[in-house]
Amino acid sequence: MARKTKTQKNPEQRRAEMEALHDQLAEGVEQLRSSERWAAYLNFCTGFHRYSFANVILIWRQCPEAAAVAGYRAWQAKGRQVRKGERGLRILGTGTVRTSADDDDADGEPAEDGRRRIFFPVSVFDIAQTDLAEGAEDASTVADELTGEDEAGILARVVDYLTAEGVPVELGNTAAGVNGYTAPANADTGEPVRVMINDQLEPAQQAKTALHEAAHITLGHLDDDHAEYLAHRGRYEVEAESVAYVLAGILGADTSAYSIGYVAGWAERAETDVIKSTATRVLKAAHTLADALAPADAAELQAA
Repeated sequence: MARKTKTQKNPEQRRAEMEALHDQLAEGVEQLRSSERWAAYLNFCTGFHRYSFANVILIWRQCPEAAAVAGYRAWQAKGRQVRKGERGLRILGTGTVRTSADDDDADGEPAEDGRRRIFFPVSVFDIAQTDLAEGAEDASTVADELTGEDEAGILARVVDYLTAEGVPVELGNTAAGVNGYTAPANADTGEPVRVMINDQLEPAQQAKTALHEAAHITLGHLDDDHAEYLAHRGRYEVEAESVAYVLAGILGADTSAYSIGYVAGWAERAETDVIKSTATRVLKAAHTLADALAPADAAELQAA
């Protein structure tokens, strides 16, 4: 049987589709203004932290119940087959093309060595649109549920990671009501950045606090001087707790009882550009830390 030739779109059709995707992206960013939608965004990120901010929003807008997405061939490589008749989710793919100095491509970005980065619509499918191939192993469960005893060993993972990065972690007494903190490096004494976690906390809370402090470091919050940090402390704390919440979800812990109340209300007061910037930074930091902390099978399933 002859293979059906794919219908090619003309430049105007491709540009119209790109504009429609950009409109969806803008509407999705605006929706993050409510604290409930911010919490929903963070929940969604636990399954899609490896995707760009734009593609997370586009997947979320088209299929809020999506759990894991991949391209048609990628699902086949994972032992799953997209069902006949399923409609793909349209997201942004990227690549580079060689250009001349006078090229003008509104959908591209300048790149080095005479090349331009371009974006184009591609289709992906949610795992719910696929069936397990005969004889293949089901890898849809990527993490075990974490109990209050930190059975997944999150604290140990964070300690190992930070120690390898030259950041010592201590469990000890902290000020009343303080779960933990990260002390900046001291140039006068040569003391490095260090993390302190309250040793009176329950294991699950110690693990969450360790994720929060690791997020501060990964996000570069300690690179600012003290005055700058104080000026942006609210946003910095929201970023760190949001990253901790996403990572906990990836690793199997539900920290919503603590984290959602921690960030509630911030999005309603923030400007749209600040919301977008913060959401992007949260996703990037979660990606970085997940590479170091998440199990290998989870990283493989969630990879774009």
